[in-house]
Amino acid sequence: MSPAFDAHHPPDEALVADCVHCGFCLPACPTYVLWGRETDSPRGRIALIKGGLEGDTDITDRVARHFDTCLGCMACVTACPSGVQYDKLLGATRPQIERRVDRPLADRLFRRLIFGLFPYPDRLRVVALKLWGYQKLGLQRFARGSGLLKLLPERLQAMEAVMPPISLRGAWTDAPARVPAVGERRRRVGLLLGCVQRVFFDDVNAATIRVLTAEGCEVVIPPSQGCCGALMLHAGLEEDAAALARRFIDAFDSEADDVDTIVINSAGCGSSLKEYGHLLRDDPRYAARAQALADKCKDISELLAELEPRAPRHPVPISVAYHDACHLQHAQGITAAPRQVLATIPELDVREIPEAGICCGSAGIYNLVEPRTASDLGDRKAAHIRTTGADAVVSSNPGCLLQIASRLEQAGVPTRTYHMVELVDASIRGAGLPV
Repeated sequence: MSPAFDAHHPPDEALVADCVHCGFCLPACPTYVLWGRETDSPRGRIALIKGGLEGDTDITDRVARHFDTCLGCMACVTACPSGVQYDKLLGATRPQIERRVDRPLADRLFRRLIFGLFPYPDRLRVVALKLWGYQKLGLQRFARGSGLLKLLPERLQAMEAVMPPISLRGAWTDAPARVPAVGERRRRVGLLLGCVQRVFFDDVNAATIRVLTAEGCEVVIPPSQGCCGALMLHAGLEEDAAALARRFIDAFDSEADDVDTIVINSAGCGSSLKEYGHLLRDDPRYAARAQALADKCKDISELLAELEPRAPRHPVPISVAYHDACHLQHAQGITAAPRQVLATIPELDVREIPEAGICCGSAGIYNLVEPRTASDLGDRKAAHIRTTGADAVVSSNPGCLLQIASRLEQAGVPTRTYHMVELVDASIRGAGLPV
């Protein structure tokens, strides 16, 4: 048999050979933890990749399913003592699957809905208006209380379950192109607005700007920036992700070319931006520019941990359970910085969540396309959070916060959720936390 993969960026045989099948990845893998199946573990998926390279395995619907169920959380990368780059192997395999597998019509249409909506803020704003009416007119409360939602397809139920409270003011607020530093300027930074973030989590972006300027950073926000391509990249839509990456690079090169750092407050976006050099490695016009942009990218916690706190902190007397977003702790290897930043807040009690390395089930669009598995993982995470007895949950990724809030509400224990930077902002301003 011939290899199952085509010649465009197939999985690297050398990376496959790094796996010694030791099994350290098994207890770190969410799907293996749930199901205990070898084919739904990292080393099992690597074995399928090896079979495809050697011509022993073809990319069938059944094989593709094992990669569809992978959350791409990269907990296995953290756990592996041999340094196996499963992220690179998964990143090469998923585009092959998207080119080779003919998905069912309903699946294709649902994915087209997601990728035709989420990366486009203007389209999201139109949807936000309709969702605002759905919430303000009491339709959401009626639909949830009456059981009408159960008549919807499972995936649409999952979309409704993670819907955040809608603010029209936030959805239609345009960020300024430049915000000066408070006092002497220490850094000049660019800011990623995000797509879902700028429409549904504008308060997080506003808090990020206030914190950065209070700490002596001039903030430059390219008005023409679009989607960074993270959702497409994680789903295997390589060409779509590359096209969005080029546009993003053009926007920052033309409007923020002299910034010291590009600050990101969404872990999923941050992990993708840091991979731009790899994504566009074959593009002679963009390869060097992509790597140069990637080298400037830092999570907001990384930057704040580097800067000696200058703005005074006021007490924030609550207890919080800190949730490590997978694309921050595993994909970017950042765990100490957020805790270091939170430690600067007086009277804040930060509590660790048991089984912190296991994904909450959000994982980009995973909780929408694989709602049952995502719910199982979300319920598992919610149960661990409840053991902490914390007043609120804090993380650095909007998808995680939506997923966790939804599962805690389903468990009958609605709990406040905050982005890490919102706590820092509240401490600097001496203001109460948003309700």
